[in-house]
Amino acid sequence: MKNQWNVDHNEFTKADIKKVINTDVLVVGAGNAGMMAAAAAAEKHAKVMIVEKEASINLLRLGLGGVGTNAQKRAGLTINKYDLVEYLAAFAQHNVDEGLIYHWANHSAEAVNWVEDNILKPHSAHLRSEPDAMVTSSAYEGFATENDPTIDDQTFTSYGDWFQEKIAELGVDLQFNTALVELTKTNEMVTGAVVKDVKTGEYFQVNAPKGVILCTGGYSANKDLLKQWNPLALKKNVYNDSPRNNGAGITSALNVGAIKDEEPAECIFDRGLVPVGTKTDDMYVQTATYKDWLWLGSHPLLKVNLRGERFANESVPYQFIVNAASKQPGYQYAMIWDDNYGEYAKQFHTLGCARVGFPGYMASAEKLEADTQQYVDKGLVVKADTIEELAEKLHLPIDALKKTVARNNELVKDNIDKDFGKEAYRLTPVDKKPYYGCILGGRILCTSDGLRVNKKMEVMNAAYEPIKHLYAAGNDSGGFFFGSYPDRVPGLAASHAQTFGRLAGQQAAEN
Repeated sequence: MKNQWNVDHNEFTKADIKKVINTDVLVVGAGNAGMMAAAAAAEKHAKVMIVEKEASINLLRLGLGGVGTNAQKRAGLTINKYDLVEYLAAFAQHNVDEGLIYHWANHSAEAVNWVEDNILKPHSAHLRSEPDAMVTSSAYEGFATENDPTIDDQTFTSYGDWFQEKIAELGVDLQFNTALVELTKTNEMVTGAVVKDVKTGEYFQVNAPKGVILCTGGYSANKDLLKQWNPLALKKNVYNDSPRNNGAGITSALNVGAIKDEEPAECIFDRGLVPVGTKTDDMYVQTATYKDWLWLGSHPLLKVNLRGERFANESVPYQFIVNAASKQPGYQYAMIWDDNYGEYAKQFHTLGCARVGFPGYMASAEKLEADTQQYVDKGLVVKADTIEELAEKLHLPIDALKKTVARNNELVKDNIDKDFGKEAYRLTPVDKKPYYGCILGGRILCTSDGLRVNKKMEVMNAAYEPIKHLYAAGNDSGGFFFGSYPDRVPGLAASHAQTFGRLAGQQAAEN
């Protein structure tokens, strides 16, 4: 059989199918969306099977967004849902299905509370609301949506193993090393899927009369699909941090008549360290270990293009500086700072995973400095006693960088950014040696332009009618994001996946 879209170029016939497996609901992908979908369907007494092409579940994200969660209520925190939804719609220039965003806001607390009650509390853990979303200007508006899993209120706790125990307790059949090949469809209704054991190469038919839920996580690992649907991503990004996401869920649905978002959406972090002299066109590293990930890259320090010139307000959402750099020569940029950067980090008041403080990966300025030092030792962050020497090591024009640094220091002294409008408290001098610098590019965490779905998480066809018994959640589902990821709503991606996964699982089980 051959489909128009065929991620793994599978060729098989009915004679190749070695056995038939019967279940009620088939979930494809064991990540945030898939694990929640499976649990929700099993709780409604459906027989559930998950197939996952890798040998483990995907990372269950820390920092779960939500509106009106129990953790937020305990903290006395109230979020204005209408302001939040309008912010998200406006961030996307309303290139979204705003009703879906309201649907998330109305149901997000249910999913977050379920995780706390069913996964965390049995293991003496809980969620801590992160209330600190200080708004200092219209450019840095933020919402206190984040709920962090923790045991000690000092650090994050991972809960993937606990979640896996829970779905086993619910009777879910989780099959690893099993990849989706194609969906099966009878009389305009999806009835199951053909899957493949990636170790043996054997094909199986899975019958799932109640529904198939696609949760495979977008297509950021598939360069061919990026070239077709989001070619600029290959120029902006030097790393892909989701090497599992090959687009199999989306393409399988397109083969049975589904439609997807027509414009790309993605989540990019500004933490991609590259050796000086690297050409963006020569680098797109797939990594599951966050190779050469510079946390400091998301701080609003001085950033210049490859001509040594400042080119944007550094106090913007993480992805925006990468977007801005795509309009500069070489698509990359340099970040410049001095020996006081640990003190500057304390005053920046970053949000989400870049913040210094509880329970971030950089829990203190000292940890941030230690993280940075490892890249000095590795040679990816260069160090110099003069700006001239720094420019030489970074292959930047010496006179241009000296002029830019002098102008930056002048703006700090005047306590106003007359060039790009960065908040005064985020202006920092470059005047204490040693000086530091590095070359940065984007790291794409995921694509989020997915299949068009309705509020039942049913995948829609070209007539905007549901394809019966086909559902999508997480980054396989669309209509929610456009362009850049709104990181000023911390935990949104994980919450979007878990909330819609839960709704998809409940809906499928009720068929």
